Amino acid sequence: MRLGQLVNHWEQHARGRLADEQVTVRLPEEGEKRLEALARQYPLKSREALLRDLISAALTDLEVCFPYREGSRVVARDEDGFEIYEDAGMTPRFLNLSRKYMQQLKGDASRVA
Repeated sequence: MRLGQLVNHWEQHARGRLADEQVTVRLPEEGEKRLEALARQYPLKSREALLRDLISAALTDLEVCFPYREGSRVVARDEDGFEIYEDAGMTPRFLNLSRKYMQQLKGDASRVA
């Protein structure tokens, strides 16, 4: 989910699966005030749920912010026939690590069930 989609998500009160591990975060005063404003605007959402959704959306948006670095391998051609090279930047590594940890999480969950 992207940051721009959060308001619709909050309006629909969608639910997702939560990780078992909790994280404690200390916010700057300005962030705390903005979180309080959101909590008042969406009184059916807890501050924890708002923060969880914001962090999740920010991590999704972060993927598109990593700079592209041209690799050496051609992976496709565009509509004009020009070569498109693999991304040798941080995006593939981030996505691979994300998949790896998601698989670990799923494996841990299946052992508990």
